[in-house]
Amino acid sequence: MRRAIILACAGFAALAASVATASAPSDAPGCRILPASNPWNQPLSGVPAAKNSKAIIKSIGKNDHIHADFGSGEYAGGPIGIPYTTVGASQPRVPVSFDYADESDPGPYPIPPGAPIEGGAGADGDRHVLVIDRADCVLYELYDAHPVGGGASWTAGSGAIFDLNSNAVRPNGWTSADAAGLPILPGLARFDEVQSGVIDHALRFTVSRSRNSHIYPARHDAGSSGKNLPPMGLRLKLKPGFNTSSLPPQARVIADALKRYGMIVADNGSDLFISGTPDPGWDNDQLHALDRIRGSDFKVVDSKKIPRPR
Repeated sequence: MRRAIILACAGFAALAASVATASAPSDAPGCRILPASNPWNQPLSGVPAAKNSKAIIKSIGKNDHIHADFGSGEYAGGPIGIPYTTVGASQPRVPVSFDYADESDPGPYPIPPGAPIEGGAGADGDRHVLVIDRADCVLYELYDAHPVGGGASWTAGSGAIFDLNSNAVRPNGWTSADAAGLPILPGLARFDEVQSGVIDHALRFTVSRSRNSHIYPARHDAGSSGKNLPPMGLRLKLKPGFNTSSLPPQARVIADALKRYGMIVADNGSDLFISGTPDPGWDNDQLHALDRIRGSDFKVVDSKKIPRPR
């Protein structure tokens, strides 16, 4: 099995040219994940570094290394990563009650009874639930989601609904299923896109300490004071001088995306943990090779210089 995965990875570059929209999930091929002009999908070529880039990188951890917070198999009894599922037009909508109802989209949500939950059904962590409605390309996301009555209804900490054909953001100050008020799915590394040879969007990552402010496209913050701490929405880019060619195929595709699109601070958690979906196709040894990338290998980009979509 390992040999088959490695051989498949060797052909990633050849496959990349034949993939028209790498951001459209293979199980929702008609739904590109947000417009090309969306901040998640904008490349960073020519965007300068922020003036306090070195200070912010130091506060995050210049000697800490990137960690892929996803993979194959299980950890602590649950899949490794943030799963998602897709549904069609016939999927019934169910009610969801929220702890933070004033900052949540009321729904109802088209959540199937057996929707995958981050960490597994018995998890006590973030318990994200992500659902794409393939019929109208709308994304539904929940935080701290728990089924009630076998999934006839759900409870959640918060929830957000995103039109995948739109650049609309949430009201300023609102959370989502993520601390930054951003959608989660657009920032996940997915095996299907890595298999194609290209990730054409920024990645989601976490920091242990964040500033009590946020910058576009983030809408919410959950941090403390400190001018050199990263605000929610901050974007880091792997420096062009980092040599990705020595990385194994799966890690190389991810690192190349970090060079071209970077990664966005989306939540509090372990420093420099990047997010992805669980998948049996991941080679965990290849993903561990991302440990070679340190905080000092990144620069903070000047977000004011990134064009906003109109």
